[in-house]
Amino acid sequence: MGKVEDDEAVARLEAALYSAGRPLSIEELIRASGTESRTKTLALMTSIVKKTRSAFRALEISPLPDGSYVFQLKPEYNSVIRKYASKPLLPTATLKTLSYIAYMQPISSKRLVEVRGSGVYMHLKLLEQLAYIEHQNVGRLKIYNTTEKFQKYFGIQGDKDLLKQRLFTKVRSSGQTSHTPAQQEQTGSAQLEGGPGETVAQSPQ
Repeated sequence: MGKVEDDEAVARLEAALYSAGRPLSIEELIRASGTESRTKTLALMTSIVKKTRSAFRALEISPLPDGSYVFQLKPEYNSVIRKYASKPLLPTATLKTLSYIAYMQPISSKRLVEVRGSGVYMHLKLLEQLAYIEHQNVGRLKIYNTTEKFQKYFGIQGDKDLLKQRLFTKVRSSGQTSHTPAQQEQTGSAQLEGGPGETVAQSPQ
C-alpha cells in the first residue's frame, strides 16, 4: 500500500466515523486511515477532535474511556432532533436490553443472559461504551445499573421508581415494546429479543 497523505487519512477517518454510527476502536481507525501507524492515527484523531469542537455546535467526535472514538450528537440537542430522526438512535435489540436494565436494576449479567440471550453481551459492550450503564463486580457476577448520563440523554430524571415509569411510557409510545416489566419477566427472551443484523443509525452520547 502506498503512503497516504495526511489530508487523505483525515478524510478517511472522518468518513469512517460518520458512516459507522457506533464507536470505532483505534485498530479500526488505523485500518480506515490507511496509515498503518498507531501513533500517526492517534495524532490525526487528536487534530480531528479539536477541529470538530471548533467547527460544530451540536456535533462532536469524542474519545471514550475504552480508547475508542465516536461521532455523535451532543446530548443537550437530543430533544431537538427526535421528531426529525428517521431511524432509531440504537438498534432495537440494544434499546430493549437498555430498557430491561432500567426496569429491573440492579440486575445481574446472569439474569440478563437468561432473559435476553447471549446476544446481550454485545449490547452491554455498546451501552457501557456510551456510558449509559455501569457495573459492579459482586463475586463472579456483574451487577448493572443505568447511569446519570442515561437519565440526562433520555430526559428521564428522578428516583429509580419514577425513572422506570417514565421510561416505560417512552418506550411504549415509540413502539419498541408494549409489555410491563412484570410481563417482560414472564414472556422472556422470545418477546424481548430483537432481530439480528440491526445497525446503529447514529450513536448517541
